[in-house]
Amino acid sequence: MAGNQVEHVSELGKYITIADSKVTWEQTIKKSRFIVNMARVSNEEEAKNFIDTINVEHRKATHNVWAYMLGDRNEVQRYSDNGEPAGTAGVPMLEVLKNNAIRDIAVVVTRYFGGIKLGAGGLVRAYAGTVVGGVEATGLIERIQRHEVNLKVSYSQYEPLAYWLTQHDHEILATDYTTDVTIKVAIADEDMASFKDAVVDELAGQVEIVVGDIDWFEVPYKKRVSAKTETLK
Repeated sequence: MAGNQVEHVSELGKYITIADSKVTWEQTIKKSRFIVNMARVSNEEEAKNFIDTINVEHRKATHNVWAYMLGDRNEVQRYSDNGEPAGTAGVPMLEVLKNNAIRDIAVVVTRYFGGIKLGAGGLVRAYAGTVVGGVEATGLIERIQRHEVNLKVSYSQYEPLAYWLTQHDHEILATDYTTDVTIKVAIADEDMASFKDAVVDELAGQVEIVVGDIDWFEVPYKKRVSAKTETLK
């Protein structure tokens, strides 16, 4: 599977990806059907297998254009125009992923030609816009590396603690009601000391804090998806 590579770097310890593991979305532009299939992937083998699966599913399509981006530093970025004019299909698809910092994802846009040519600019907008439409349909999440922190308090302290967490933009991941109440949050390692001090101060010491190992957590990412591509500049 041939393809080109583009360099880009993202921040370690967190990244953005699609909310669902797999997504299908389509639109019709001047009688051509554009169908996007996208999937979360963790390595090139998974990306290639996904692309091969879509190629088989849509083997009668005019084009199956693909792109994928993955790696801790987005070091793997590949695309193919699959017969469309060079730079009008795979490149703008990859640019949408890059410009929105969407990682660990493979995308295939299938085109069934409807008889009306779109021109180079029209193709760029169609392929980029179809990827954006698919991303908007599923939404985005941010995967972040954080410590799981359990805050155990009495029932009388629960509401003040929950309110304080919300006011300070700490998402409550889970709440367990037993003889006491335990609230689970995710805290970055570099913020741990100040977070613990603030919670203890807020509750006058009436809290038990248990810090777990670092793990990946998923939180909603609500930034608007951009269809901007370098190709259209």
